[in-house]
Amino acid sequence: PAAAIFGSGDSYRGGRPGGGAGGGRGLAAAPPPLMAAGMAAAAAAKEGEEDEAELSLLECRVCFERYGPGGQRRPRNLPCGHVLCRGCLGALGGPEGRRLECPFCRRACGPAETSDCLPLLQLLEVLGPAGGSLPSALGRGGGAAGPAPAGLGLRLSLGGWGSLVNPTGVAACRRSGRLVVAHDGKKRIHVFGPSGSCLQRFGERGDAGNDIKYPLDVTVTSDGHVVVTDGGDRSVKAFDFEGRGVLAIQEGFCLPWGLDATPESEVILTDSEAGALYRLAADFQKGKLKKCQMIRSQLVSPGGVAVSQTSGAIVVIEHLKAQGPSNGSTRVKIFSAEMDLVGQMDSFGLNLIFPSKIYTMAVAFDKEGRVVVTDVCSQAVICLGKPEEFPIFNPLISHGLSYPVGLAYMANNSLAVLDSGDHSVKIYSST
Repeated sequence: PAAAIFGSGDSYRGGRPGGGAGGGRGLAAAPPPLMAAGMAAAAAAKEGEEDEAELSLLECRVCFERYGPGGQRRPRNLPCGHVLCRGCLGALGGPEGRRLECPFCRRACGPAETSDCLPLLQLLEVLGPAGGSLPSALGRGGGAAGPAPAGLGLRLSLGGWGSLVNPTGVAACRRSGRLVVAHDGKKRIHVFGPSGSCLQRFGERGDAGNDIKYPLDVTVTSDGHVVVTDGGDRSVKAFDFEGRGVLAIQEGFCLPWGLDATPESEVILTDSEAGALYRLAADFQKGKLKKCQMIRSQLVSPGGVAVSQTSGAIVVIEHLKAQGPSNGSTRVKIFSAEMDLVGQMDSFGLNLIFPSKIYTMAVAFDKEGRVVVTDVCSQAVICLGKPEEFPIFNPLISHGLSYPVGLAYMANNSLAVLDSGDHSVKIYSST
C-alpha cells in the first residue's frame, strides 16, 4: 500500500507543510540529497528509456557536462538538495567564494554548506571509467508490473517570473477549460484561458472581503467557483470567475491547506496543524455555508489532497516528523468514498521497488483512477497506480521540471504541472 519520502521536518513559513526549499518561499528545511538518481533509475527500467535516464542522472543540469569522480566535474550537493558539478558551484560563488543561490530553487547558501553527492559518486564508481550500463549497474532490469499511462510531452508553458510569483496551487475548470493558479503576486489568483491567455487576476493582499493574504492552494467547483485556502487568516474563501468574493469560512481552522472539489461541488480540505480532513458543502450562489464536517482526524500534517471524479476516493499526502533537518518523509494515504483506509505507501513499501527517497508535494487522480504525484527530489511526476495495484512506480515526466508543487488534470485529459522553481505552469498531453 502507499506512501513516499522526503527530507524535512514539519514547518510553516509560507510554503508547503513538511518544509523543503522551493520557489523562494522560505521553507525551513530541504529535501535529501538524492536528486535525479532516483528518477533516472526508475526510468531506465522502462524499455527504450535507458539513454534518456542516464543523461538525466549523470550530467550536471547547469553545464550538461558528465559528472566525474574528481576535479571540476565532481558532483556536489547544495543544502536544498539540488546537485551541481564543482565547476558550476565555483562559478556561482565567484573567485571570492561568496554566498550563492541555487539556480533551480534560489535558496541561498555558503560554499561550506555544500557536500559531495555520495550516491552519484558511488554510482560512477560502479559504472567505471568507461561508463557502463545504468540499468545493469542498478540491477533494475524491470519495474513493477501494471498498466502504465501513456507518455506525456510538453505542449504549453504559462506564466514565468513576473507573471507568476512563487505559485502554490493550480486547478482546472473541467467545464470551461480555464486554469486557475494561486501565487504570491500582487493579485493572488491568476486565471488562464484554454489557449493560455490571461483572462482574469484578482485577490489582492489585504484585509478586505475579497483580499487574500497568503494563498496555499486552490480548486474549482463544478458550478464554477474558485475556492482558496488562505494561510494568512486561516480561512477558506470562495470567488466567482470575475473575482467577486461570495463566501469566507473560518470555522476554527488551525491551518487550512490543500483542497479539491467533488463532482457535487463539495470541497475536501486538509488542516495541516489540526491533522484533520474536512468536507465543506455550501451554496456558493447565495454565499451560505451548509456543512463543515470533519471526516478524518489523527493525520500527520496533511497537505495535498485529491478526490477521484469517478469513485469518490480521496488521497492525502502526510508530512511526517523526524529527528534532524533532512530526515522527514511523506506518506500517501488513500481512502474510499466512505472514508475507509484502502491503501497507503510508506518509505519501506516504496523502497521494495525503488531504491530512492521520494518527497511528494502534490497529488491528483487521472481519469482512470490512478494516483499521480509530484516528486521534488527527482523533479518528476510519477504514477503510483490504482489503490488496488500498489506498489507500482511509473515515471510520467522525468525532465524539464525544477520544483513541481501542483497537479491538475484538465477536461481534455492534459496534465497541468505547477513548477514553483521557475514560476510556471507546464501543460503536458499524451505523446
